[in-house]
Amino acid sequence: MYPSVIKVTAEKDYQIVVEFDNDERGVLDMKPYLNFGVFKKLSDPAVFHAVKVSFDTVEWPDGVDLDPEFVYEKCIRVPCSAKV
Repeated sequence: MYPSVIKVTAEKDYQIVVEFDNDERGVLDMKPYLNFGVFKKLSDPAVFHAVKVSFDTVEWPDGVDLDPEFVYEKCIRVPCSAKV
């Protein structure tokens, strides 16, 4: 079972910082996905920065979301004390 997302923050350059309920934290670069399907909406900075946690994963307006397993597997882990 994968850990749940408990906090997400949009950062510059279309990256999100994700904190999990197992005390891990990671950075996910969303740029590679911005040209595909529903993710095209995220190329608007206002939409991208409206990211939130919903049902243990990452979600944007209009129901654009990511599978929690994808988020956990694709995040590059960073120490919780590191500044991102």
